[in-house]
Amino acid sequence: MKTTDATVLDEPKAHRRATAETIEPAIESRTRPTTGVREAKIYIDGKFYSEANAKVSVFDHGLLYGDGIFEGIRFYNGRVFRLEQHLERLWNSARSICLEIPMTRQEMTEALLETIRQNHLRDGYIRLVVTRGVGNLGLNPEQCKNPSVIIIVATIALYHEDFYRKGLSIVTVATRRSNPASLNPAVKSLNYLNNVMARIEANLASGDEALMLNDAGNVAECTADNIFIIKHGKIFTPPITAGALQGITRSVVFDIAGEFDIKVIEADFTRHDIFVADECFLTGTAAEIVPVVKADGRIIGNGKPGPITTRIVARFRERLARGFSIKQGSPSETMSGQCVLG
Repeated sequence: MKTTDATVLDEPKAHRRATAETIEPAIESRTRPTTGVREAKIYIDGKFYSEANAKVSVFDHGLLYGDGIFEGIRFYNGRVFRLEQHLERLWNSARSICLEIPMTRQEMTEALLETIRQNHLRDGYIRLVVTRGVGNLGLNPEQCKNPSVIIIVATIALYHEDFYRKGLSIVTVATRRSNPASLNPAVKSLNYLNNVMARIEANLASGDEALMLNDAGNVAECTADNIFIIKHGKIFTPPITAGALQGITRSVVFDIAGEFDIKVIEADFTRHDIFVADECFLTGTAAEIVPVVKADGRIIGNGKPGPITTRIVARFRERLARGFSIKQGSPSETMSGQCVLG
């Protein structure tokens, strides 16, 4: 079975007028942050709701206990980036926490694509959420009989464009990455309090992002990004066993480095290795690839995005502009190898 970077959206379907039961009037009762999409439509368990009326029960265990999983996914010019890998990770997370996703992968793909169409976007960000569903106030997940699927399509810019040109500053925080023996970081659960606490520390220290260590004192990752350093022409990144998420954009960097014949080494390293690195950058679905030029007040390299980082960023953006990698099959292929909704 071929794999591909992209699942093709093609031209949005002619907008199908939804029933009154499906889409509620967009009436706001109070000012609040929005998705950045005019008259946004949110998918919840098979129906579409206006942004103002997209609601979940206060008894949903995703709200009460962070009992659920999620994926953040990008789409560019009507093509969903590496959807197959995102769904694979979602299903792996579900299996790890014994959560039954109430639809097949093909059904999930169709729901996701239709949500994009309903919002009339060609570029943006998807938040795909599966919660344990409604239960009682008890902790036992067996009380939750019907898991819930939520799909939100939004515009997003995690960092200002200046950071991609000039680089950002990271600070090491006291909050350690979750130990795999307690909550394995490989599971993208709705319980992100560990990351939130680290982000708070970075905010208080005026850092652009927080660097998180594991219990052994080695570098794990940042709050929402994988981290890479470059030394003597080689690229290093923490292994998954260090507490790093098996990031989708992380894997793209491995591919691009291979194209440039640059070796990528997964190895434990410490803050010291970042301080003395020639270059440093972060990767993530929302962040994409962003250079780092300062860590805990120390200038990295010459204080500017380095040449290897710059090449990788340029190649990544070139892939996006050309419809993703031509090495991994036609961009018009999906998990089944067939064109999606031409």
